[in-house]
Amino acid sequence: MEKKTKIEVEGGMTYGPYSPGVRVQGLVWLSGQVAPEAGDDVAAQTSASLDKIDALLAAAGVSKNEVCYAQVMLSDIADFPTLNEVYSEWLHEVEVPPARATFQAALPANARVEIVVQAINSNNE
Repeated sequence: MEKKTKIEVEGGMTYGPYSPGVRVQGLVWLSGQVAPEAGDDVAAQTSASLDKIDALLAAAGVSKNEVCYAQVMLSDIADFPTLNEVYSEWLHEVEVPPARATFQAALPANARVEIVVQAINSNNE
């Protein structure tokens, strides 16, 4: 049985006692990624959160093509169209977009968006 391993990138930041990501038996779970440092603009925060996801996926040896599920939380559901625009561009080369849930929630660190993804390592490394 494959040992559970922590996924992280240099300079990555967490807001509590958790791993940025975990990989076990070909499955990859990433913690929610927020980017309040990108400013107050939801498009900028969404883009920066997706950049963090790309970096963590790469550290896990997978890409966004292998993301099976995404969960998106918005501090204001009225930001849904803006989120969708940036998220759609992020997925423009992905043949099968992941399943997704989006809802409004209270978020940490004055974030306006938080994105969680789960992926599968098709190479099962």
